[in-house]
Amino acid sequence: MQYSDRTLIDEIRSSSRQIVRELGFMQATLAATDYPASVVHAIMEVGQRRSMTAAEIAEFLGLEKSSVSRMLRKLIDAGEMRETASEMDGRVKNLALTPQGSKTRARIEAYGRKQVSSALESLNPADRNMVNAGLAAYARALSRRHAVGRVPRDDIQIVPGYRAGAVGRITEMHASFYARHAGFGQFFESQVATGLAEFAARLGNARNGLWLALQAGHIVGAIAIDGEDLGTGNAHLRWFIVDEGIRGGGIGNRLLMQATDFCDRAGFAEIHLWTFDGLQAARRLYEANGFKLVEERRGRQWGKTMTEQLFVRRQA
Repeated sequence: MQYSDRTLIDEIRSSSRQIVRELGFMQATLAATDYPASVVHAIMEVGQRRSMTAAEIAEFLGLEKSSVSRMLRKLIDAGEMRETASEMDGRVKNLALTPQGSKTRARIEAYGRKQVSSALESLNPADRNMVNAGLAAYARALSRRHAVGRVPRDDIQIVPGYRAGAVGRITEMHASFYARHAGFGQFFESQVATGLAEFAARLGNARNGLWLALQAGHIVGAIAIDGEDLGTGNAHLRWFIVDEGIRGGGIGNRLLMQATDFCDRAGFAEIHLWTFDGLQAARRLYEANGFKLVEERRGRQWGKTMTEQLFVRRQA
Protein backbone atom coordinates (compact mmCIF):
# COMPACT_ATOMS: atom_id res chain seq x y z
CA MET A 1 0.00 0.00 0.00
CA GLN A 2 1.36 3.41 -0.96
CA TYR A 3 2.19 5.79 1.89
CA SER A 4 -0.33 8.67 1.91
CA ASP A 5 0.68 11.29 4.49
CA ARG A 6 0.88 14.18 2.03
CA THR A 7 2.25 16.69 4.55
CA LEU A 8 5.20 14.47 5.45
CA ILE A 9 5.80 13.60 1.79
CA ASP A 10 5.90 17.26 0.75
CA GLU A 11 8.19 18.17 3.66
CA ILE A 12 10.66 15.48 2.61
CA ARG A 13 10.45 16.65 -1.00
CA SER A 14 11.15 20.23 0.08
CA SER A 15 14.15 19.15 2.16
CA SER A 16 15.44 17.05 -0.75
CA ARG A 17 15.28 20.06 -3.10
CA GLN A 18 17.13 22.19 -0.56
CA ILE A 19 19.87 19.55 -0.24
CA VAL A 20 20.26 19.50 -4.02
CA ARG A 21 20.61 23.32 -4.08
CA GLU A 22 22.96 23.52 -1.08
CA LEU A 23 25.30 20.85 -2.44
CA GLY A 24 25.54 22.63 -5.78
CA PHE A 25 23.74 20.17 -8.04
CA MET A 26 21.91 23.02 -9.80
CA GLN A 27 25.21 24.45 -11.07
CA ALA A 28 26.78 23.60 -14.42
CA THR A 29 29.82 22.09 -12.70
CA LEU A 30 30.18 20.28 -9.39
CA ALA A 31 32.61 19.75 -6.51
CA ALA A 32 35.13 22.42 -7.59
CA THR A 33 35.76 20.64 -10.91
CA ASP A 34 35.05 21.60 -14.50
CA TYR A 35 32.69 18.62 -14.76
CA PRO A 36 28.89 18.36 -14.45
CA ALA A 37 27.25 16.19 -11.80
CA SER A 38 26.95 13.08 -14.00
CA VAL A 39 30.69 13.08 -14.76
CA VAL A 40 31.61 13.64 -11.10
CA HIS A 41 29.40 10.71 -10.10
CA ALA A 42 30.97 8.49 -12.79
CA ILE A 43 34.48 9.27 -11.53
CA MET A 44 33.44 8.58 -7.94
CA GLU A 45 31.72 5.26 -8.66
CA VAL A 46 34.42 3.90 -10.98
CA GLY A 47 37.04 4.87 -8.42
CA GLN A 48 35.20 3.20 -5.57
CA ARG A 49 34.63 -0.03 -7.49
CA ARG A 50 38.04 0.02 -9.24
CA SER A 51 36.45 -0.86 -12.58
CA MET A 52 33.03 -0.81 -14.26
CA THR A 53 31.71 -1.35 -17.76
CA ALA A 54 29.90 1.39 -19.67
CA ALA A 55 26.64 -0.54 -19.33
CA GLU A 56 27.08 -0.81 -15.55
CA ILE A 57 27.77 2.92 -15.29
CA ALA A 58 24.68 3.74 -17.36
CA GLU A 59 22.49 1.51 -15.21
CA PHE A 60 23.93 2.79 -11.93
CA LEU A 61 23.56 6.48 -12.87
CA GLY A 62 20.19 5.97 -14.56
CA LEU A 63 21.40 7.55 -17.83
CA GLU A 64 20.97 6.65 -21.49
CA LYS A 65 23.75 4.43 -22.81
CA SER A 66 24.45 6.79 -25.71
CA SER A 67 24.96 9.72 -23.31
CA VAL A 68 27.22 7.63 -21.09
CA SER A 69 29.29 6.49 -24.09
CA ARG A 70 29.94 10.10 -25.11
CA MET A 71 30.74 11.09 -21.53
CA LEU A 72 33.18 8.21 -21.06
CA ARG A 73 34.92 8.90 -24.37
CA LYS A 74 35.55 12.48 -23.22
CA LEU A 75 36.93 11.25 -19.89
CA ILE A 76 39.25 8.80 -21.69
CA ASP A 77 40.42 11.54 -24.06
CA ALA A 78 40.96 13.85 -21.08
CA GLY A 79 43.17 11.26 -19.39
CA GLU A 80 40.83 10.62 -16.45
CA MET A 81 39.96 7.01 -17.37
CA ARG A 82 41.43 4.11 -19.28
CA GLU A 83 39.74 1.19 -21.04
CA THR A 84 40.92 -2.43 -20.85
CA ALA A 85 39.56 -5.81 -21.95
CA SER A 86 37.92 -7.92 -19.23
CA GLU A 87 39.89 -10.95 -18.04
CA MET A 88 36.64 -12.95 -18.04
CA ASP A 89 35.42 -11.90 -21.50
CA GLY A 90 37.67 -10.09 -23.98
CA ARG A 91 34.62 -8.57 -25.67
CA VAL A 92 33.76 -6.64 -22.50
CA LYS A 93 35.63 -3.39 -21.85
CA ASN A 94 36.33 -2.34 -18.27
CA LEU A 95 36.87 1.29 -17.33
CA ALA A 96 39.20 2.33 -14.52
CA LEU A 97 40.66 5.60 -13.30
CA THR A 98 44.10 6.66 -14.46
CA PRO A 99 46.53 8.23 -11.95
CA GLN A 100 45.18 11.60 -13.10
CA GLY A 101 41.62 10.38 -12.55
CA SER A 102 42.53 9.18 -9.06
CA LYS A 103 43.83 12.65 -8.25
CA THR A 104 40.60 14.19 -9.56
CA ARG A 105 38.61 11.79 -7.41
CA ALA A 106 40.70 12.71 -4.36
CA ARG A 107 39.93 16.40 -4.92
CA ILE A 108 36.21 15.62 -5.23
CA GLU A 109 36.34 13.55 -2.02
CA ALA A 110 38.08 16.37 -0.15
CA TYR A 111 35.55 18.93 -1.38
CA GLY A 112 32.59 16.73 -0.42
CA ARG A 113 33.96 15.91 3.02
CA LYS A 114 34.51 19.62 3.68
CA GLN A 115 30.87 20.35 2.75
CA VAL A 116 29.53 17.69 5.09
CA SER A 117 31.96 18.52 7.89
CA SER A 118 31.02 22.20 7.89
CA ALA A 119 27.32 21.30 8.04
CA LEU A 120 27.77 18.80 10.88
CA GLU A 121 29.70 21.29 13.00
CA SER A 122 26.46 23.00 14.01
CA LEU A 123 24.85 19.75 15.24
CA ASN A 124 25.28 17.88 18.49
CA PRO A 125 26.47 14.23 18.39
CA ALA A 126 22.96 12.80 18.73
CA ASP A 127 21.68 14.88 15.81
CA ARG A 128 24.69 13.88 13.69
CA ASN A 129 23.92 10.21 14.24
CA MET A 130 20.24 10.84 13.50
CA VAL A 131 21.15 12.52 10.19
CA ASN A 132 23.41 9.62 9.25
CA ALA A 133 20.82 6.94 10.11
CA GLY A 134 17.94 8.83 8.49
CA LEU A 135 19.74 9.51 5.21
CA ALA A 136 20.98 5.90 5.02
CA ALA A 137 17.46 4.54 5.59
CA TYR A 138 15.96 6.93 3.02
CA ALA A 139 18.63 6.03 0.43
CA ARG A 140 17.97 2.31 0.96
CA ALA A 141 14.23 2.87 0.61
CA LEU A 142 14.71 4.72 -2.69
CA SER A 143 17.01 1.98 -3.98
CA ARG A 144 14.59 -0.79 -2.99
CA ARG A 145 11.72 1.00 -4.69
CA HIS A 146 13.78 1.29 -7.86
CA ALA A 147 14.94 -2.33 -7.80
CA VAL A 148 11.47 -3.75 -7.14
CA GLY A 149 9.62 -1.47 -9.51
CA ARG A 150 11.60 -1.78 -12.72
CA VAL A 151 10.02 -4.89 -14.23
CA PRO A 152 7.23 -6.40 -12.12
CA ARG A 153 7.06 -10.19 -12.14
CA ASP A 154 3.79 -11.08 -10.46
CA ASP A 155 3.97 -14.61 -11.87
CA ILE A 156 6.88 -15.50 -9.60
CA GLN A 157 6.34 -16.62 -6.00
CA ILE A 158 8.88 -16.60 -3.19
CA VAL A 159 8.38 -19.65 -0.97
CA PRO A 160 10.31 -20.81 2.12
CA GLY A 161 11.80 -24.23 2.63
CA TYR A 162 13.11 -27.13 0.61
CA ARG A 163 11.42 -28.38 -2.57
CA ALA A 164 12.23 -31.56 -4.47
CA GLY A 165 15.07 -30.92 -6.90
CA ALA A 166 16.27 -27.77 -5.12
CA VAL A 167 19.85 -28.95 -4.60
CA GLY A 168 20.27 -29.92 -8.24
CA ARG A 169 18.55 -26.84 -9.65
CA ILE A 170 20.42 -24.33 -7.47
CA THR A 171 23.69 -26.07 -8.35
CA GLU A 172 22.80 -25.93 -12.06
CA MET A 173 22.06 -22.18 -11.95
CA HIS A 174 25.33 -21.48 -10.15
CA ALA A 175 27.41 -23.67 -12.44
CA SER A 176 25.93 -22.18 -15.63
CA PHE A 177 26.19 -18.54 -14.56
CA TYR A 178 29.70 -18.68 -13.11
CA ALA A 179 31.10 -20.79 -15.94
CA ARG A 180 30.09 -18.03 -18.36
CA HIS A 181 30.95 -15.03 -16.21
CA ALA A 182 33.97 -16.18 -14.21
CA GLY A 183 35.32 -19.32 -15.88
CA PHE A 184 34.54 -21.55 -12.90
CA GLY A 185 34.45 -25.27 -13.61
CA GLN A 186 33.99 -28.69 -12.02
CA PHE A 187 35.59 -27.77 -8.68
CA PHE A 188 33.10 -24.95 -8.12
CA GLU A 189 30.07 -26.99 -9.21
CA SER A 190 31.03 -29.87 -6.92
CA GLN A 191 31.64 -27.46 -4.06
CA VAL A 192 28.15 -25.94 -4.46
CA ALA A 193 26.44 -29.34 -4.68
CA THR A 194 28.26 -30.75 -1.66
CA GLY A 195 27.65 -27.68 0.47
CA LEU A 196 23.98 -27.49 -0.44
CA ALA A 197 23.40 -31.15 0.31
CA GLU A 198 25.00 -30.77 3.74
CA PHE A 199 23.02 -27.60 4.44
CA ALA A 200 19.68 -29.10 3.34
CA ALA A 201 20.03 -31.71 6.09
CA ARG A 202 20.21 -28.86 8.64
CA LEU A 203 17.09 -26.97 7.57
CA GLY A 204 15.26 -28.28 10.62
CA ASN A 205 17.29 -25.84 12.73
CA ALA A 206 15.29 -22.62 13.22
CA ARG A 207 18.48 -20.59 12.72
CA ASN A 208 18.71 -21.75 9.09
CA GLY A 209 16.50 -20.76 6.17
CA LEU A 210 16.04 -21.35 2.45
CA TRP A 211 13.81 -19.38 0.06
CA LEU A 212 13.03 -20.31 -3.53
CA ALA A 213 11.63 -18.23 -6.38
CA LEU A 214 9.10 -20.33 -8.31
CA GLN A 215 7.69 -19.66 -11.77
CA ALA A 216 4.97 -22.13 -12.72
CA GLY A 217 6.44 -24.50 -10.13
CA HIS A 218 9.94 -24.26 -11.62
CA ILE A 219 12.81 -22.97 -9.43
CA VAL A 220 14.21 -19.77 -10.95
CA GLY A 221 15.99 -18.30 -7.94
CA ALA A 222 17.21 -19.11 -4.44
CA ILE A 223 18.86 -17.72 -1.33
CA ALA A 224 19.89 -19.32 1.96
CA ILE A 225 20.79 -18.20 5.47
CA ASP A 226 23.10 -20.52 7.37
CA GLY A 227 22.97 -19.58 11.03
CA GLU A 228 25.41 -22.25 12.18
CA ASP A 229 28.50 -22.54 10.00
CA LEU A 230 30.31 -19.31 10.95
CA GLY A 231 30.43 -20.39 14.57
CA THR A 232 30.19 -16.78 15.75
CA GLY A 233 26.46 -16.30 16.22
CA ASN A 234 26.33 -14.34 12.96
CA ALA A 235 24.41 -15.36 9.84
CA HIS A 236 26.01 -16.51 6.59
CA LEU A 237 24.16 -15.61 3.39
CA ARG A 238 24.80 -18.37 0.84
CA TRP A 239 23.76 -19.66 -2.61
CA PHE A 240 22.07 -16.45 -3.76
CA ILE A 241 21.21 -16.89 -7.43
CA VAL A 242 18.56 -15.76 -9.93
CA ASP A 243 18.09 -17.40 -13.32
CA GLU A 244 19.50 -15.19 -16.08
CA GLY A 245 16.19 -15.18 -17.94
CA ILE A 246 14.42 -13.20 -15.19
CA ARG A 247 17.16 -10.86 -13.97
CA GLY A 248 16.26 -7.18 -13.80
CA GLY A 249 12.72 -7.85 -12.59
CA GLY A 250 13.28 -7.35 -8.86
CA ILE A 251 13.28 -11.06 -7.96
CA GLY A 252 16.78 -10.88 -6.50
CA ASN A 253 15.73 -7.98 -4.30
CA ARG A 254 12.64 -9.89 -3.10
CA LEU A 255 14.77 -12.91 -2.20
CA LEU A 256 17.34 -10.78 -0.40
CA MET A 257 14.64 -9.00 1.60
CA GLN A 258 13.22 -12.36 2.72
CA ALA A 259 16.65 -13.39 3.97
CA THR A 260 17.45 -10.11 5.74
CA ASP A 261 14.00 -9.93 7.34
CA PHE A 262 14.49 -13.50 8.65
CA CYS A 263 17.85 -12.50 10.15
CA ASP A 264 16.37 -9.40 11.77
CA ARG A 265 13.59 -11.43 13.37
CA ALA A 266 16.06 -14.09 14.52
CA GLY A 267 18.22 -11.45 16.17
CA PHE A 268 21.47 -12.00 14.23
CA ALA A 269 23.85 -9.11 14.88
CA GLU A 270 25.50 -9.46 11.46
CA ILE A 271 24.97 -11.11 8.08
CA HIS A 272 28.13 -12.08 6.17
CA LEU A 273 28.40 -12.92 2.47
CA TRP A 274 31.42 -13.70 0.32
CA THR A 275 31.57 -12.78 -3.35
CA PHE A 276 34.27 -11.53 -5.73
CA ASP A 277 35.18 -8.33 -7.52
CA GLY A 278 33.46 -7.68 -10.84
CA LEU A 279 29.83 -8.57 -10.07
CA GLN A 280 28.67 -4.95 -10.02
CA ALA A 281 24.92 -5.51 -10.35
CA ALA A 282 25.00 -7.86 -7.35
CA ARG A 283 27.10 -5.38 -5.38
CA ARG A 284 24.58 -2.60 -5.97
CA LEU A 285 21.82 -4.88 -4.70
CA TYR A 286 23.79 -5.77 -1.57
CA GLU A 287 24.57 -2.14 -0.81
CA ALA A 288 20.95 -1.09 -1.37
CA ASN A 289 20.00 -3.59 1.35
CA GLY A 290 22.49 -2.35 3.92
CA PHE A 291 25.59 -4.47 3.19
CA LYS A 292 29.03 -2.86 3.24
CA LEU A 293 32.33 -4.10 1.82
CA VAL A 294 34.63 -4.78 4.79
CA GLU A 295 37.41 -6.96 3.35
CA GLU A 296 39.14 -7.73 0.05
CA ARG A 297 41.81 -10.36 -0.54
CA ARG A 298 43.22 -12.60 -3.24
CA GLY A 299 42.08 -16.20 -2.77
CA ARG A 300 41.01 -19.49 -4.37
CA GLN A 301 37.98 -20.55 -2.34
CA TRP A 302 36.05 -21.21 -5.57
CA GLY A 303 38.90 -22.99 -7.37
CA LYS A 304 40.29 -19.96 -9.24
CA THR A 305 42.36 -17.03 -8.00
CA MET A 306 40.03 -14.04 -7.61
CA THR A 307 39.77 -10.83 -5.62
CA GLU A 308 37.41 -12.14 -2.94
CA GLN A 309 35.16 -9.68 -1.13
CA LEU A 310 33.40 -9.92 2.22
CA PHE A 311 30.22 -7.87 2.64
CA VAL A 312 28.61 -7.43 6.06
CA ARG A 313 25.19 -6.12 7.06
CA ARG A 314 24.99 -5.13 10.72
CA GLN A 315 21.80 -4.98 12.71
CA ALA A 316 20.70 -1.36 13.14
